[in-house]
Amino acid sequence: MDIAALIVAAGRGTRAGAGLPKQWRQVAGATVAARSVAAFRNHPHITRCLLVIHPDDRAQAKAIEGVELVHGGATRDASVRAGLEALAADAPDLVLIHDVARPMVSAGVIDGVIEALATAQGAAPALPVTDALWRGADGIVTGTVARDGLYRAQTPQGFHFAPILTAHRAHAGPAADDVEVARNAGLDVTITMGDEGNLKITTAGDFTRAERMIRQRANEQAKEQTMDIRIGNGFDVHAFEDGDHVILCGVRLAHDRKLKGHSDADVGMHALTDAIYGALAEGDIGQHFPPSDPKWKGADSHIFLRHAVDLAATRGYRLSNADVTLICEQPKIGPHADAMRAELARIMGIGVDRVSVKATTSERLGFTGRSEGIASLASATLIKD
Repeated sequence: MDIAALIVAAGRGTRAGAGLPKQWRQVAGATVAARSVAAFRNHPHITRCLLVIHPDDRAQAKAIEGVELVHGGATRDASVRAGLEALAADAPDLVLIHDVARPMVSAGVIDGVIEALATAQGAAPALPVTDALWRGADGIVTGTVARDGLYRAQTPQGFHFAPILTAHRAHAGPAADDVEVARNAGLDVTITMGDEGNLKITTAGDFTRAERMIRQRANEQAKEQTMDIRIGNGFDVHAFEDGDHVILCGVRLAHDRKLKGHSDADVGMHALTDAIYGALAEGDIGQHFPPSDPKWKGADSHIFLRHAVDLAATRGYRLSNADVTLICEQPKIGPHADAMRAELARIMGIGVDRVSVKATTSERLGFTGRSEGIASLASATLIKD
C-alpha cells in the first residue's frame, strides 16, 4: 500500500517568539522540521514524504533529505490543499497529514492511525481531557465545562486519499484541522491513541520542554541498546541407587534411596548450574568439572554453582533470577522448597525472592514415573548493567 506523509510547515509560528519560524529552529541539535520529516521517512510503512513550505523557506527545506517540497498557502487548510494537489498527480492510497510542530511523534502513534484506516474513513490520535475545564473573564472563573467526551487532538490525521482530497476541494473556509474538513464532508473519523510525548511546539518555552524530552528519550534508548540480557536453560537426570538420602538444591532429604552420580548428584543444582553456563555460552558442568577427573568424585555441587555465578560476574553479569523444577514421584518436594530456595540464594549471593524451586510429577509415566530417578529443569537470567 502506498502511504504518503504530508507535513505542513508553511506557517510563521509567531507565538514561538522572535527569530526564525519555529520549524527552522534547532531542538537538541536538529531543526524541528528535520525531526518531523525523519519520524515519517524512517517509518517502514511510509512510502513518500512531502513537506509543504513557505516560499521564503526553500533554502532551509532543501537541506532536508528524502522529502518532496511544495509551496503552501496563507492558511493551514490552504497549505494542506496545496500538498494534496501535489500528491494527486501520483495519488497514494492513504495520506497522513501532520503538523511540523510535532517533531516527537512516535512510530506507535503513526502505526495506530495506519491500522485504523484498514476499516475507517479517517483516523486521528487524541488524548482524553482529564483536567477540570473553566470559563473565565478578566482573570476570574466564570463557569465550568464538563470534560466528558472531550479530547485533545493530535496529528498525524490519516485518510484515504481520494475522499480527503475531495473534502478539501469542497471546503470553503478555514478549519482547525483536517478532521474538521473531513467531518464537514460527511466522513467519519476514528479516534486512535495519542501520546503525551507527541508535544506540539507553540511557545518559546516549548523548545526547552521538547529538548528535555528528546534527550531523555535518547538516554532511555541508549540504555536499552547497551543492556545485555541473557537467558539460559539447564536439564539434568540422575538415577536412583541404594542409599538413605538425596541432596536436592543443597538440602539433604531422608529417602530410601540416593541419587547416583560422580559428585553428590544434586540434580537440581546441576540443572541450574548448566542454565548459567548456557546463558554465558560456556558449555556445561562436564566441560568445567569432567566426571573423569577423580578430584570431583563426591564433590558438593555448590562448588559447581558458585563457579558458574563467579564466571558470570567476571564477564560483568549479575544473576537476576533463577527457576528450578524438580520432576519426581518421591520424595515430596513441597515441604522443603523454601529451604532449597534459601540455600540456592545463599550460594549464589542473591535475594531469596529471586529464586524459585517447584516440583511436578510425570503422571507416573517414564523413568521418573516409575521412580527410577529424578529429572530437573532450570532457567537463569543474567543481566549486564
